Formats: sequence, structure tokens, C-alpha cells
Amino acid sequence: MTLIIDGHNLIPRIPGLSLSDPDDEDKLIHLLQDYARIRRKSVEVYFDKAPVGQAGERRFGQVRAHFVRDTITADEAIMARLQQLGKRAKNYTVVSSDHQVRRAAQAVHATVITSEDFSAAWQALQDSTPELDPRNRLLAEDEVSEWEQLFKRGHRPEK
Repeated sequence: MTLIIDGHNLIPRIPGLSLSDPDDEDKLIHLLQDYARIRRKSVEVYFDKAPVGQAGERRFGQVRAHFVRDTITADEAIMARLQQLGKRAKNYTVVSSDHQVRRAAQAVHATVITSEDFSAAWQALQDSTPELDPRNRLLAEDEVSEWEQLFKRGHRPEK
């Protein structure tokens, strides 16, 4: 399932992010990259008021960021995307607390999550996810010796 996120609606609800931060969009994209990796989901995030020459779409791994030109709002771009999806919209989840966006998502049978609920779920996910992937743990000395022997001989030693 793919998430469609109203970026500027979500930013003030994520602890540590603020719309007054000049790098707020980049920071949210970074967090969404982590979310997409952990949850194995694709993310489309929409930001309005793109600076001159910066409007357009850019990919950041599983995150596709839409920087909407100043002639329309991110809300309007999200609603247009939902209309474009048609019946496929039921396979998408829209993250926004904006009532108009939520109504448009419900009208095409997309799942809707408020920005507050998404933020709470993100915080719970961060709290439950170890910082270090357990598969990347440091080896004990005896494990290092075993691997050294394996590489020297070309096969795993018998136990």
C-alpha cells in the first residue's frame, strides 16, 4: 500500500520538526525514508509553495516528493492525484488532517489517517525499532576467529 501525505500538514505534528525550519521538508523526507524502509511501503509526499524553479517531482528511494508550484495547493494536488487513481485509490492511504482532503479521500474509498494519528504511530514505531539492526551486530572474538579460519581454509570448520 502506498501512502499519500500532506507534507506541510504533517510537519508540525512530528516532534522535532517545525514549519519555521528552512530544512523542514528535507527532514520530513528523511523520516519518511526510514518509515518506508521499516514498513516496506511507498510514500508520496506533497509540499506546496515550491520556490521558483523548484516545482516538480523528485525521488528519494521509496519516497516520491511532489513540490507543487504556487498556482495550486498541495491539497488540490492530492485531490487531483486521488481522482487520477480512480478505483485504484482504495489501495492508498491518505495522511492529512485537512477536512477537504479527508473527504476527497473517503469519496474514492482511500483509507484516511489523521496527521496526529500517523505521528503517534511513527513515534511508537521509533520506540520499538532498535537503532542498530541486529543482523549488523558486532561479532564476538571466537566468531571472528572462526570466520578467519573459514577464509584461510575455504570452508567452514567442523564442530
